[in-house]
Amino acid sequence: MSEEYATPEVLIVGAGLGGIMLGILLEQIGIPYRIFERATKLKPLGSVMTLGPTILPIFEQLGLLDDIIKISLPCKSLDMYNPQLNKIGSIDLSPHKVTGGYENYLFARPRLYELMLNHIPPEKLTMGKKILRVEEKDSRVVIYCADGTRCEGDILVGADGAYSGVRQSLYKTMNEKGILPKSDLENLSIGFVSMVGVSTPPNPEKFPQMSDGIAHYSNVLGKDTRSWGVFAVPDNQVCFVIAQQLSQAEAKEQQFRNSEWGPEANDAMLKEFYDMPCPWGGKMGEFFDATPKELISKVYLEEKLFKTWYHGRTVLIGDACHKMLPGAGQGAVNAMQDAVVLANCLYSMKDSSQGSITGAYQEYYKQRFERSEVQFERSSAMSKTISGQTWSARLIRSVLLNYLPKSALQVSFNKTFEYKPQIAWLPLAEAPSKVQAIPQEGERKPLSEERKVKAFITSQMQIRDYIDEAQAVAI
Repeated sequence: MSEEYATPEVLIVGAGLGGIMLGILLEQIGIPYRIFERATKLKPLGSVMTLGPTILPIFEQLGLLDDIIKISLPCKSLDMYNPQLNKIGSIDLSPHKVTGGYENYLFARPRLYELMLNHIPPEKLTMGKKILRVEEKDSRVVIYCADGTRCEGDILVGADGAYSGVRQSLYKTMNEKGILPKSDLENLSIGFVSMVGVSTPPNPEKFPQMSDGIAHYSNVLGKDTRSWGVFAVPDNQVCFVIAQQLSQAEAKEQQFRNSEWGPEANDAMLKEFYDMPCPWGGKMGEFFDATPKELISKVYLEEKLFKTWYHGRTVLIGDACHKMLPGAGQGAVNAMQDAVVLANCLYSMKDSSQGSITGAYQEYYKQRFERSEVQFERSSAMSKTISGQTWSARLIRSVLLNYLPKSALQVSFNKTFEYKPQIAWLPLAEAPSKVQAIPQEGERKPLSEERKVKAFITSQMQIRDYIDEAQAVAI
C-alpha cells in the first residue's frame, strides 16, 4: 500500500539562514518550494558568527559538520578588555566539548551562507521580489510582489527578517479582525547600532592571533557607550564589530531616521572608531581599510519576541517572530531550529488541508515558543553583560567576571545544551556529552524509499516547470 504524506506547495519569503535551511530540508522530503528574496543580488554581508552544541547535531545529520569545521576555528573563550587594553576577564567556553558534545566554532557568516546556499537548486531561488501584500483565496495563499507578479501556494513561510513584510501583512489582516494581541503591534526595541565586516589584512604576520589555530574573540569596552572587537577566522581573515549602545531617546531617533542611513553615515561611524586601539595591536582602522566598503554593513541590534507566529496558511520563523540580541549567538541558531521543527511538522502532515496545516503550525509553536522565549531572555542578558555600557551592565559584568564561580556559569550553559532539536527523518546525531539531551519531540520516522523516489520526481518536475516558465517569459 502506498504511504500517505502531504506534498503542499511552500512559498518561503526570505533567503536568510532560516529560509535557506528550510529549503534544504524540504528538498530532502520532496515538498515543492520556492524561495523569494527581496534583494536583487546576494552580497556576502555580515561578520563573526558561532555555532555550538545546540545546532551542530543538525549539520552532522546533514553530513555538513566537516564542512563547518573547515571554515571555522574553535573558540575557547570570550575575552574582554578595557580601553587601555588590559584584560578585564573572560568567559570560558573550553568545557563545552565535554559537556555539550561539540566545540563552539567561530567563522565569518558569509562562509556559512555560501556553504548552505550551495544545497539550494538555483532555479528555486528568485531574487528581487519585494512582497507588498498577502491574500488567502480559494484555499490557497497568494503573495503579490512590487514588480507586478504574483505567486500562490498552500503554505507561506515568512523568513524575511525583523521587519518582515509577511508578518506586517499578516498582522494587518488579523488586527482588522480584532484577533491580534496589542503587544505584537509595538516596535522592536533597539539596543545598539553597529557596523560589521570581514577584513583581509595585508600584513597578517603582524597579528599572531591570526595564525595559532584558535578563534580569538577580543572585545574592548570603551569608557563611554562604545565597544569594538576583532575575531580571528580561517584564511587570514578577521571579523570586526564596532557598536554604540543607545539610550531610549537615541533609539527612537534611529528608528525614525533608519531609512536615511547611507554611505555618509557609514563613513562617519567608521571614522569615529578609526583610531581606537585594537586589542591585538595597532588601530581598528587597519581592518576597516582592508575591507571592501560595499561589504561593510550597518546592523541595528534589536530585540522583540512576538506572540503570534501563525494564522491561516501563513507561519513565521527566525527574526520575523523573535529578534534576539547577538550576545549569546542565538539569533541564527534559533532561526535554523525553527526551520528544523517546522520541517518536521510538515513532514508528518497527511494532506494539505487547512486542518492539517493548522495542526502542523500548532505543534511547531508548541515546541518552539517557550524555548525561544528562554533564549530571547538569555541573549538579552548576555549581550548587555558582554557589551552593555550602562551602570547596571557594568555591575553585572564585574560580578560575572570576578565573583561568580565558573561552575555557576557552566550550569547556565549546560541548561541550554539540553535542547537539541534534530531532523525527524534522519538518524540522530549523538555525540558523547555529559549533559543529557531532552528527548526529541514529535513523530520520528525514516524517509522511505517510496518517499525518496517521490522527492526526486517532485524536484525534477519543479525544475522543468521553472525552465518552462523562464522560456515563456523570454518568448
